[in-house]
Amino acid sequence: MSNPTDLSISFAGLKLQTPLVLLSGCVGFGEEYTRLEGWDNRDIGAVILKGTTLEARMGNAPSRLYETPSGMLNAIGLQNPGARYVIDHILPALPHHETQFWANANGTSPAEYAEVARIFDDSPVTAIEINISCPNVKEGGVHFGNNPAMAARVVEAMRPMTSKPLITKLSPNNADIAETARAVIEAGSDGLSVINTLVGMAVDVEQRKPVIDNVSGGLSGPCIKPVALWKIHQTRVVAAKHNIPILGQGGISNANDALEFAIVGADAIGLGTGLFYDPLMCKKLLHGMRDYLDRHQMASYAELVGSLASQPA
Repeated sequence: MSNPTDLSISFAGLKLQTPLVLLSGCVGFGEEYTRLEGWDNRDIGAVILKGTTLEARMGNAPSRLYETPSGMLNAIGLQNPGARYVIDHILPALPHHETQFWANANGTSPAEYAEVARIFDDSPVTAIEINISCPNVKEGGVHFGNNPAMAARVVEAMRPMTSKPLITKLSPNNADIAETARAVIEAGSDGLSVINTLVGMAVDVEQRKPVIDNVSGGLSGPCIKPVALWKIHQTRVVAAKHNIPILGQGGISNANDALEFAIVGADAIGLGTGLFYDPLMCKKLLHGMRDYLDRHQMASYAELVGSLASQPA
């Protein structure tokens, strides 16, 4: 009897039991999905906790969510109880023996990002994702993500504060995502998270005003998948040169989507908006991915990553 297909991966020095990573903001602080019948944390490699700031934030005023054709707008505004509360009251209750949990750090200055990293360094999280590209807050976030030098300053400030892997989340709204990738890698980032949401808006035609109180929000879901694939393709050359892994994300809702991301160069697969439509999609994705690898006589997921036929960028 042949050995089962190996879906475990190595990512930024971490061993993940599968390539699937649940994205920040889509599963709360990791405790929500444990209530679902049929859910198994062993199907996923990691859970990225909800975006966390140094101090508690109330977030944006409602309305903050709006379903669009093949997607969703959100402008939650980083509502969270603050880094210290997360560490003291939320992390102890999470099933760390079943999967890994990563923090998602946010701030309004490099110094604030650095302090969040310092606090999470003494915690059970195994990595820290740096959110320099949030499009639905009025300060910080997207401003850092759209400027390679500013993005590098954030990473440089955080790097001495933690020995945990730092994974920088890149913005698709960036004019040159490959340059930003190069800058944050040289500043000390151990991985890249590609991509964050696009900036979008929706209008209530009867009232002639924005549906989202924040006016704009982050657009996610299947509608952004082609953009995400292209941005990973652009980023892959820089990442591969430095041996830096990519967490690919943006509109993945089935096994075929995940396979596309792997072929283009995603070392891990991020799941977000698709979970709103199908909270138990992980088992289906793993089954479909194993079937594909078996049919193509590949012994591991790693063999598939970056296997796109040579084409000019």
